[in-house]
Amino acid sequence: MQYDIGPRVLPLCRWIRSDSSLEILTHSGWVAHLQTMPDKINIAQKFSQIHEYWKPYIAGELNGQLVKLDKLKGEFVWHHHENEDEMFLVVKGRFRIEFRDKSVSLEEGEFIVVPRGVEHKPVAEEECWILLFEPASTLNTGNVENEWTLHELDRV
Repeated sequence: MQYDIGPRVLPLCRWIRSDSSLEILTHSGWVAHLQTMPDKINIAQKFSQIHEYWKPYIAGELNGQLVKLDKLKGEFVWHHHENEDEMFLVVKGRFRIEFRDKSVSLEEGEFIVVPRGVEHKPVAEEECWILLFEPASTLNTGNVENEWTLHELDRV
C-alpha cells in the first residue's frame, strides 16, 4: 500500500496500520486517520493462490459488497439467497448455472446476475475461474447449511 500523507512529515509519531486506513498517534495524543491509497489487483496472480474448488476468497470490497474469486469444478448444491442478488463473471473456462426450469451456459467474459430467491446450482465440467460480486452477508450455500458452507472467508 502507498500512503498519501501530504507534504509534511510528522515528527515523533507512531504509525498504526489497518487494511483500509493508517492512524498517526503523536506524542501529544493527537490522532490522524489517513486512507490508504489502493493498489491494483492482478486477478491471474490472485487465482494462482487458490488451490481448492468451491471455496471463495475475498479479493476486494466496496460499499458493503465483496469481490470474491473462486475456482469451480464439478457440481455445487441447489440453493438460493433469500435477500441477496449474486453476480457470476467467468474469468477463465466455462460453466453453467442450472435453474429449476432451464440452464444457462457462460463462457469467458460473460456474466449473469441471479436474483434473490431464485434457486440455482452452478456446474463446471472442467476447472473454471469466476469472480463473484455480492453483498458481504451472502453465504456461499445460501439457504442450505452443509459441509460446503463457509461462514468466514479468507482473503487472497
